[in-house]
Amino acid sequence: MRIKRYSILIAITTLWLALTPVWGASKEMIQLQTQVEDLKNQMTQMRQSFDERMGIMKNLMDQNTDSMNKAVTAITNLQNTLQKQQSDSGTHVDQLSGQIQSLNDTMDELKARLGKVSKQLEDMQSTQQSLAAQQAQQQQQAQVPPPDVLYNNGLRDYNAGKNDLATQEFTDYIKYYPNTDLTGNAYFYLAEIQYRQGNYQEAAKNYDQVMQDFPSGNKAAAAQLKKGFALIELGKKEDGIAELRHVVQRYPRSNEATQARDRLRKLGVPVAGTTARKAPQ
Repeated sequence: MRIKRYSILIAITTLWLALTPVWGASKEMIQLQTQVEDLKNQMTQMRQSFDERMGIMKNLMDQNTDSMNKAVTAITNLQNTLQKQQSDSGTHVDQLSGQIQSLNDTMDELKARLGKVSKQLEDMQSTQQSLAAQQAQQQQQAQVPPPDVLYNNGLRDYNAGKNDLATQEFTDYIKYYPNTDLTGNAYFYLAEIQYRQGNYQEAAKNYDQVMQDFPSGNKAAAAQLKKGFALIELGKKEDGIAELRHVVQRYPRSNEATQARDRLRKLGVPVAGTTARKAPQ
């Protein structure tokens, strides 16, 4: 069933790629189509190989099961014969006991063989699942737009107020392109969406991510300013004030510093202060 699902997913992906106008007949489009076609061929070959191996393993298991059933029947018959002939000579009983022991040994050997076959089948299934997962991951990565396209799509939808769509696009950007110059911006806009929605706790975490991982980025000052706002909204006034004062100290001539001073005045506290800055939230 999983192979069928991946085959259907590949077919849908191929159609989607053929209809998507974002890249047109660009080099990236041709490369993506080639990757998807290669994935389809690999999945077909893997499915044929797996079906062949499954058929061989099934035949082996059926043969072993038949052998075990015959052995069990023979043992049962011998046990019945032994019970009926308990009055016979000790030599006859010893012969029957020897036959039973031999059949028991044969049955143990068959069980061991069946166990090995079952283990091989489990290993094949595990390998199949692992390969299918890798194929799915490669296919998913082949569908991801280039970084500039994905980022610009997220920014466009953010400015249009399409928060859910922009959140998905910025999240995908961070997932697939975690180390570009725009990754910090993607974190910042995720935080902005969360701030818009009143999710100040998560917004503060993403603002802090910008400050920690991208301190020299163009959103560092704005991230610290908005983190201060978010902390104040969460009722952590002292922490928020400390963040705003730090913005003024670090970026004194920036627009963010102007906003920080204005907010501090509205809060009725001096712009400069001795409030200790606590650890990032």
